Amino acid sequence: MGKALDGVRVLDLTHVQSGPSATQILAWLGADVIKVEAPGRGDITRGQLRDLPGVDSLYFTMLNANKRSITLNMKSDEGKAVFGQLVTTADVLVENFGPGVVDRFGFTWERLQDLNPGLVYASIKGFGPGRYADFKAYEVIAQAMGGSMATTGFEEGPPLATGAQIGDSGTGIHLVAGILAALFQRTSTGRGQRVQVAMQDAVLNLCRVKLRDQQRLAHGPLVEYPNEHFGDEVPRSGNASGGGQPGWAVRCAPGGPNDYIYVIIQPVGWQPITDLIGKPELADDPAWATPEARLDKLDKAFALIEEWTERHTKWEVLDALNAHDIPCGPILSTRELIEDETLAELGTVVEVEHPERGPYKTVGSPLKLSDSPVDVRRSPLLGEHNDEVLAELGYLPEQLARLRTAGAI
Repeated sequence: MGKALDGVRVLDLTHVQSGPSATQILAWLGADVIKVEAPGRGDITRGQLRDLPGVDSLYFTMLNANKRSITLNMKSDEGKAVFGQLVTTADVLVENFGPGVVDRFGFTWERLQDLNPGLVYASIKGFGPGRYADFKAYEVIAQAMGGSMATTGFEEGPPLATGAQIGDSGTGIHLVAGILAALFQRTSTGRGQRVQVAMQDAVLNLCRVKLRDQQRLAHGPLVEYPNEHFGDEVPRSGNASGGGQPGWAVRCAPGGPNDYIYVIIQPVGWQPITDLIGKPELADDPAWATPEARLDKLDKAFALIEEWTERHTKWEVLDALNAHDIPCGPILSTRELIEDETLAELGTVVEVEHPERGPYKTVGSPLKLSDSPVDVRRSPLLGEHNDEVLAELGYLPEQLARLRTAGAI
């Protein structure tokens, strides 16, 4: 059975995380993703955060599955000539260099259009045009400037970064959506187009409910928040859901750093919760029986639940709550996730064999298509597919030898 993106060729000029996370999804969906890297070094993450000397890091391998790698010296005339030929064969070009870098290689949008009018040219930048356009952006900078850090943490504490890579991988997912939309539009227009996503914009999109709450502040305190005081900005609210159904992380036995479970109190769930915690009288008590009555004492409600959960493990609490359809989820550590048998069976975490590092675990594709199952393959070695890809362009062995001698590949 074919893949969803069979026949789509992607030139991947990306590095580090935001761009590679996007092109990896395209590769999982069946696109032929050709990662174009500098000779000798390649993507900087090949050598960053290494756990084994001289071997591609897990940072690299977990962002570059299912791709082919070629090396091209984009500063040499020969390398540029090869790249120009590649462009004529491609459907998509993806880059996340600083502003103007690809232009300085000699491949402006206008030249790329001349070479291939159907090319979709996709870019990730830190910021959109304007005041911030030339600023450098990293994961946590995007979180800081996109609204995430200001609203993460506890009321009296400092702003906090989230462990989820919403700046890098979050932007990559947004870029994939834009690329697929541009490819679909091309089927009717025949023309490619530019697709651009700024990291700040992507983070802000993921934080939109906080902009919702910023505007709600004009009409009074945010009663769903546990905070005692409200100013003119959305406060940090700890582990509160901030949504229509209140939630909190409560401690479980034996009291380790991740022995917690997150519990949501729905109106229909209050009565079974009172039974489980041994306080059945609170189900009909007017001071506790309705969501409105509980709203000003949610801290006390979750404290009562925690008195019960502290006597049980998070897995015991999970089973007890789910038996009554009460929404909940244990806080899972990275060790628990990587060892989770269910996630392994689902292909959410997969083991891949690498010729230099041996077996390692990585994430599987979160996109599940019934007619396009994903087989996660290892990341490529640097320049592993030079001969293969250039032979597809018509280069003969003696021509490849000359390119190597010239330092073009």
